[in-house]
Amino acid sequence: MNFSNYNFTVTERFMRYAKIDTQSDPTSATCPSTEKQKNLGRLLVEELKAIGISDAEIDEYGYVYATLKSNTTKNIPTICFCSHMDTSPDCSGTNVNPIIHKNYKGQDIILPNDNSQIIKFNEHPALAKQIGNDIVTADGHTLLGADNKAGVAEIMDAINYLVTHPDVKHGDIRVLFTPDEEIGRGTDKVDMKKLNAQFGYTMDGETLGHIENETFSADGVSIVIKGFPTHPGFAKNKMQHAIKIASQIISKIPITKTPETTECKEPFMHPTAINGGLEQVELKFIIRAFDTPTLLALEEELRQITIEVLKNYDKCSYEFKVTEQYRNMREVLDTCQHVVDYAVEAVKRTGVTPVLSSIRGGTDGSRLSFMGLPCPNIYAGEHAFHSKQEWVSVQDMQKAVETIVHLVGIWAERG
Repeated sequence: MNFSNYNFTVTERFMRYAKIDTQSDPTSATCPSTEKQKNLGRLLVEELKAIGISDAEIDEYGYVYATLKSNTTKNIPTICFCSHMDTSPDCSGTNVNPIIHKNYKGQDIILPNDNSQIIKFNEHPALAKQIGNDIVTADGHTLLGADNKAGVAEIMDAINYLVTHPDVKHGDIRVLFTPDEEIGRGTDKVDMKKLNAQFGYTMDGETLGHIENETFSADGVSIVIKGFPTHPGFAKNKMQHAIKIASQIISKIPITKTPETTECKEPFMHPTAINGGLEQVELKFIIRAFDTPTLLALEEELRQITIEVLKNYDKCSYEFKVTEQYRNMREVLDTCQHVVDYAVEAVKRTGVTPVLSSIRGGTDGSRLSFMGLPCPNIYAGEHAFHSKQEWVSVQDMQKAVETIVHLVGIWAERG
């Protein structure tokens, strides 16, 4: 496959997509959680049809489906490439202004519309491998949205390449763009029958060459504390304050089991919200571990902390609820190792050294794997996501496009 004369469209696509506000909303009960996510979905359908993908569609829930039909008589499994359209609710995605910093020379990058936002070379070690490349950032007021519009743009450009280079043989390729991944609901309304793929890949990873075949297993925990309210002027030996009880629970979580002190495969308990007042408070947690027994042990530890604290409050009660979120996709991928092996080979064919790694988080692929679509995660080039200092490299996005095209070719060769 020759990319030397190919006019990549991934950067112009990414710049266009980044300007569309697709921030998801964890407080919304609708699907998608925000209607504005459909604005990008409708644009993607238009562009897919312009490329020549006639069956491209967006459904009522904001999911985009499309098929690049097989151009060979070989019996090749149908594979899916997936990225999510929404951006994180942690940082504004309104009026994103993407900027290309040409020929990066290793300097700190000061974002022009907020000079306090500085992407410092010594705080972003991945920048050391970007010397001479072109870096895309936002202007300092918003996140960039490379998580995961870089992946969306890479899939779109790869489809464009395959359509314009019919010499690259492939089976049926399914495209899936999802809403609401950032709030843990990216696969809630996926129609697996409509998708009709056997294996898949999410384009939602970070560093060039990295392939993630393992994620956290994840649960959510809600603890509702019911206090005993009284008038504060007559509260002595009577009032039992729900907020103060909740704060004691949080303070008893071992500091060695929080996100601030853990890395690699270390698990954690993480309070994400506290809502309520004197009479009742709800604490929300996310619990993360790479294996289910450890996950369950952390939940039990949190339950015992709650019980111990409540022993001192005879007029109070609590409710402890666990909600399963996703499980480590490696449990599935170990049963079909070739799906990962093909991705490793595809990265090699681009001239990049592949790196198998674990992700301290989850992707749509985590849940898709357990829904019948084994789905490792391939790098998209996004860095410092969920922040105003988010950035992505033009050249890394182009390599991701090459990786997709080579991967499609490998499936055809082995089919």
